[in-house]
Amino acid sequence: MSRTAGRTRLVKPSAATLPGHIEALRRGWTPDNVRGAVAATEALARIEADAVGYLALTENLQGGGPPVMLADGSQVERLPSLTRWIWDTEDDAFAGSINLRWAQGHGPLPPHVLGHVGYTVTPWQRRRGHATRALALMLDIAREQGLPVLIVTTDPDNAPSQRVITANGGVLEGEFDKGPVYGHKPGLRFRIDL
Repeated sequence: MSRTAGRTRLVKPSAATLPGHIEALRRGWTPDNVRGAVAATEALARIEADAVGYLALTENLQGGGPPVMLADGSQVERLPSLTRWIWDTEDDAFAGSINLRWAQGHGPLPPHVLGHVGYTVTPWQRRRGHATRALALMLDIAREQGLPVLIVTTDPDNAPSQRVITANGGVLEGEFDKGPVYGHKPGLRFRIDL
């Protein structure tokens, strides 16, 4: 783990931290690694229309609410989930986001959900250990939610993400086909026992 990882903490999204999130979206960061800039534009529009509602969905422990837009444009029911913003304590700045989602009763994830955890760090905050530390902190939150195991996926060519996952105890289960929603692209699936 990076010697700067101690500067990373997870914060519950709030009105106080929302300006940092908005600034990152405006600077080109996106909370969605698959849908990219489209997702950032949609997030800004949702914040503009209903900032309180936007923040409320970051702690959606029962699921439900507005549907989730997938990479292929289809919409699906929202799973129980929570989001934490990655905060750089040295810069006192937004550094990215990490989310946790699960099926009701902790059963198997639906095919369109590749894993329990997704994370993304702003380009200007990368290479500081934020993703590794954020995933470590999210493991404790997952345990609090009663999850016995986490499935975390990444692309075969994303070596930095693979290092983040293995640094947190991830064991490679193998390569898999992401399915039609993701254009049948290959992925790597890791398991972290909690």
